[in-house]
Amino acid sequence: MAKKVTKMLKLQIPGGKAVPGQALGPALGSAGINIGEFVKRFNDETKTRVGETVPTIIEVYDDRSYKMFYKTEPASQMILKTLKKELGSGKPNSVKIGTLTKAQVKAIAEKKLPDLNTADVNAAMKMVEGTARNMGVDVK
Repeated sequence: MAKKVTKMLKLQIPGGKAVPGQALGPALGSAGINIGEFVKRFNDETKTRVGETVPTIIEVYDDRSYKMFYKTEPASQMILKTLKKELGSGKPNSVKIGTLTKAQVKAIAEKKLPDLNTADVNAAMKMVEGTARNMGVDVK
């Protein structure tokens, strides 16, 4: 018989640098997950993604076992890395923080494509462009 999913957690954790503390403790503890074991497993599985924010979906089953799924880094983080900026604009319509080329947008869209609800690169590019505009980034 298949295991029954009792809880689903969505967390964004720095790759390879998870620590049992304020951010993870309450979320994992309430789901019945051994925090030390989770941190060790997560850090081992994401050691190649150090410096990235890793969106993680955790399915917790009724026997307290769990399965983790990793997604690609958020588009906003990819845009900031491309521009070498720390934060987006607080006033995106009037204060711009930089400019992305269509080639840069396409590269981000292709990397993000497996996690988007489209299989078309052009549609993915429009999604990335929308994210960029909301952050105060021009697309040329």
